[in-house]
Amino acid sequence: MENHIRDALTKVKDSSSLKKFNSIQGGDINQAFYVETEKQSYFIKVNEGVPSHFFQVEADGLEAIRETRTIRVPDVYYYDIPRSKETAALVMEWIEPGSSDSPEKLGRQLAQLHQNCASQYGYGAKTFVGKLDQPNEWERSWVDYYRNHRLGRQLEAGITKGTINKKRRTGLEQVIEKLDHYLPADPKPSLLHGDLWGGNWMTDMQGSPVLIDPSILYGDHAFELAFTELFGGFPQSFYDAYQENFPLPDSYEETKPLYQLFYLLVHLNMFGEMYGPPVDRIINHFSD
Repeated sequence: MENHIRDALTKVKDSSSLKKFNSIQGGDINQAFYVETEKQSYFIKVNEGVPSHFFQVEADGLEAIRETRTIRVPDVYYYDIPRSKETAALVMEWIEPGSSDSPEKLGRQLAQLHQNCASQYGYGAKTFVGKLDQPNEWERSWVDYYRNHRLGRQLEAGITKGTINKKRRTGLEQVIEKLDHYLPADPKPSLLHGDLWGGNWMTDMQGSPVLIDPSILYGDHAFELAFTELFGGFPQSFYDAYQENFPLPDSYEETKPLYQLFYLLVHLNMFGEMYGPPVDRIINHFSD
């Protein structure tokens, strides 16, 4: 592993002596390392046997967010485009974590990010959600996008993996069929981080929020906010600041469970039946 990281560092023209090489805990997908050379410090992710565009997707997502000039993301210095079964690395800026929390600033800056819009929904390139493939073709209808590329995709994955039993499949197919009764037809296609939970943002030494590990798309900004509430939520100051800068629609509380259903299906398909009960509660509510 150390040799592969040294090879990656040569691609960023850093052949100086290695001072520190520490494994970092956290994350279910990649191995992560803090690497310090005589020249500078790096955050490096490593994985084996991933698709050729695996780290390119992350790098492109970070760049798309950076270009909005709304919220900080780490610099990307290099990523491998691996062949089958090769080890790949992503070399990024190391951001020293700050001691202060800044959820209010995060809420304000996220609202500003979401006001960067496209003319359609999706992204136009395949991405990943966790370690699952995420089709992201452009759609003119938000309901069609969410039906075909989000819930429909997780239904197909669950059938293949065996996490979607017959009863769950019937109910989920009914929910998917009736989406146009519940979701807005044409919300603004906002640029979304796409995987925004508490572990995918941090505060730097200057007290500014930093977004990491995006899975970007253009979609309803309520989709992003629904996920932030799913696993413990964010501080109320985050939501207050967001609302002041980009208010959520009055229908948000009604649509929130349908947006959370996607992420619960992802966790069901990645981690198993512990996520089955909340999936079933939402399906039962909207399929009755």
